[in-house]
Amino acid sequence: MKKVVVAMDFFKGCLSSSEVEKAVEEGIKLVCPDCEVIRFPIADGGEGILTVLVEATRGTYQKIIANDPLMRPIETTYGVSGDKRVAFIEMATVNGLPLLSETERNPMLTTTYGTGELILHAIEQGYREFVIGIGGSATNDAGVGMLQALGARFLNKDGAVLGEGGEILHRIAAIDFSSVHPALEDTRFTIACDVRNPFCGPEGAAHVFARQKGADDAMIEKLDAGMQSFSRLIHSTTGREITHVPGAGAAGGLGGAFLAFLNAELKPGIDLLLQTLKFSEKIKGADLIITGEGRTDRQSLMGKVPSGILEEAKRQGIPVIVVAGSIEDTEILNQAGFQGLFSIIPSPMSLETAMKPEVAKKNICRTVAQIISLVNL
Repeated sequence: MKKVVVAMDFFKGCLSSSEVEKAVEEGIKLVCPDCEVIRFPIADGGEGILTVLVEATRGTYQKIIANDPLMRPIETTYGVSGDKRVAFIEMATVNGLPLLSETERNPMLTTTYGTGELILHAIEQGYREFVIGIGGSATNDAGVGMLQALGARFLNKDGAVLGEGGEILHRIAAIDFSSVHPALEDTRFTIACDVRNPFCGPEGAAHVFARQKGADDAMIEKLDAGMQSFSRLIHSTTGREITHVPGAGAAGGLGGAFLAFLNAELKPGIDLLLQTLKFSEKIKGADLIITGEGRTDRQSLMGKVPSGILEEAKRQGIPVIVVAGSIEDTEILNQAGFQGLFSIIPSPMSLETAMKPEVAKKNICRTVAQIISLVNL
C-alpha cells in the first residue's frame, strides 16, 4: 500500500472525526509504516461541520453569548474563514438537541432564535457570505425563531405579536418584515443539510424527526398542521412554494425558512465539504479509501459522509471500505459499491464499554491493522 485516504465522520458521543482518523492512521502504520496517509476530518452538515470548515480554511472562531433552544443565554461560537470573507455557523452549537436533557426536549417550545443571533452578530461584523450547517437541531419551529432574531415579527389574526417555538405555527396569520436587518438583502447563504425531507406532510419535518426531539403523537399532528398552515402563508406572502422541496424540512423546517425568506441555496453537506476540501484532487492515485461513522446502515446512502466519499471514489476507480461502530444493511451497502464493511467490536461488550474513547480507539486501530494486513496480501 502506497497511499491510503482516511475520511471519517465522528463517532457520536465517543470520538471526534480527527480522533477517529488518528486511530485509523495508527492501524495503517502498524502494518505499512511507509504508507502515505491523507486524513480528511469530515462531516455531513450536522455536528462537526464548523470544526471541519474552520480547519480547512485555516480560519478562526468567534465567541458570543446567544440563546439556547429554550431561550437561556449560553456561550457559543461561530467560525470565520482564513481570508475573512465567509462566516461559518453550526446551528447545533446553539440550538442543538445535545444542549437539552431528556426531560427538556419539547419542539413545541424550542426555538432557532439563537441561530439568528449568530447570523446577526456576523452580519454586524461585516460578513455577507455564510455557510451554515443545520443538522442536529432540537427544534421544529420552521425557522421562525431565527427570523425573529433577525427582526421579523409574526402576528396572530388579531395583530398581536407571537412568541417562540413550534406551538405558534398554526396561529401565525401575518408576517412583518419591516424591521429585518437591511444587510440581509446583500447576504448570501449556503445551507449544508444532511436530509432531503420536505417541509411538511408524512415525510416532513414533524412526522419524521419531531419524536426524537421530544414530541408525542398529539404534538406531531399539531406541529405538522402548523407547518402546513405556515407553508400556505409563505406562498401567499412571498410567492414561494416550499412544501415539497427536498431539504426544506431539515432542522424542523429551518431549511424551508432559509429558502423562502433568505434566498438561500440548500446543498448536501457532504458535497459542500468535499468541494471545500478539494477532495477529488487530493485522492488521485490512492490505493484505498477508508470511511465510516459511529453507525452505518442504509441511511448512510442518503447524503451522509460514506455516500459522498463513495460517489467521488467511484469516479476515480478507487476502492472504498467502511469501518464503523455498528453496521446494518450490509447487502444494500455492498450493492451500492462498498468493497467491505467492518465493525470495530471484536467481542460481546456493553455499549457503555464500547463507547469509552480509549476502548474505541484501540478497537479502531486493531480493526484497521487487520484490514491492511489482508489488503497487503
